[in-house]
Amino acid sequence: MELTGKKVAVLGAGGSGFAAAALAISHGATVAVYDSGDESRLASAVDRFAGIGVVLTCGEEALSPGRKFDVTVISPGIDERWPIAQAFIEVSDEFIGEIELADRLNDIPVIAVTGTNGKTTTTSLITDMINGGGKHAVAAGNIGRPYSDVVLSGQSFDWIVLEVSSFQLETIRSFSPEVAVWMNFAPDHLDRYESLEDYRQAKLRIFKNAGEGKLAVCKLEDNVGGAWERKTFSAFAEGGDFRYKGGLIHHDATSRSFDFSKADLQGKHNAENVMAALAVADRIGLEWGAVAKAVLSFEAPAHRCEKVGEIDGVLFLNDSKSTNLHSLESALAGHENPIVLIAGGKQKGLNFDQLTELIREKVKSVICIGEIADDISKFWSPVVQCQVASNLNEAARLAVGEAERGDIVLFSPGTSSYDMFSGYEARGEAFKSAVNNLHGL
Repeated sequence: MELTGKKVAVLGAGGSGFAAAALAISHGATVAVYDSGDESRLASAVDRFAGIGVVLTCGEEALSPGRKFDVTVISPGIDERWPIAQAFIEVSDEFIGEIELADRLNDIPVIAVTGTNGKTTTTSLITDMINGGGKHAVAAGNIGRPYSDVVLSGQSFDWIVLEVSSFQLETIRSFSPEVAVWMNFAPDHLDRYESLEDYRQAKLRIFKNAGEGKLAVCKLEDNVGGAWERKTFSAFAEGGDFRYKGGLIHHDATSRSFDFSKADLQGKHNAENVMAALAVADRIGLEWGAVAKAVLSFEAPAHRCEKVGEIDGVLFLNDSKSTNLHSLESALAGHENPIVLIAGGKQKGLNFDQLTELIREKVKSVICIGEIADDISKFWSPVVQCQVASNLNEAARLAVGEAERGDIVLFSPGTSSYDMFSGYEARGEAFKSAVNNLHGL
């Protein structure tokens, strides 16, 4: 992509917008940045962009470009249907996302991971495997570090491992990773998409630009990536290239197995994350011995079925990242021991009733919290004992009273946190604090 002398607009003053602007400047472009947020809120961003010689236009003024651009780069948090995006579509020769910009200026091979749940764990695990196998990789994209920032750094890597969201995939054009990993699909982000199928089609864009020699690693039950060479996995169904039984992950094609029970990761859903990573490792030529060391030393990202501690033989798991029903379902289905579940949070129209049969099968008691606590109790009290707690300290105390040696207290809310907390991270830290307080009982 030739940017020398080109006029580039960047929409969005966040991290990906800043990285995109800096990358475009490094390739000779003249860059202007626009964000329709309030100027007082964006004061620090104005200063940050000024530090690289870029003017950030804020508020209502950002909705009127007043000139034409060769390229506009949109940040993933901005919907293409919003007025600011529509204004720039009309005055731009090309309209792309930050992932597309970075990819056109990158010559390092890419592994891209998408899915409703499990993206971050799998992206981190693949990166650790590559680095543990004697090669050099970096995780980027939706996981935190923008793709553009990695490209801008000029660092030498064997692989870039990208976590990519549906928002980022909406605006790809030619992006085509060497390996595309599809973890799973479930309802989410229906505040952004008009229908579940629209959300699915956005994610499926990861397979939009197939090429010879490229691989799709896919969850068996989802049946996607059909035009690509495929490797499939499932811990819940037979027939995949990678399967799970009795604590072991099996790869039938090579008669190899991996003892997942020795890993720090918990649950069948995490076994699937390991399966996907093993499929990638096979593809890029990593030895399973080195891969095994990486898996066994891997610690789950915070708030994703994270071990908090054990009290009198009861294991406490923090799964605060569970912000939708699929992640709650996966956490429940992935454990064999009896579960005392702490669930609930913001009321966002989710139908918890659809998990009633799984609750009957897996859960011995539920502690309900948040705006949706009474609704959850109504749905599930016919099949399991339900109690309502006003906060996480009370929830933890009630849970430990219900649990017996060998049980799991699982904090997996199944919805977002904004009724009580600033985000799932703050919610997870509050749960860990509540569990630590139990040691004084």
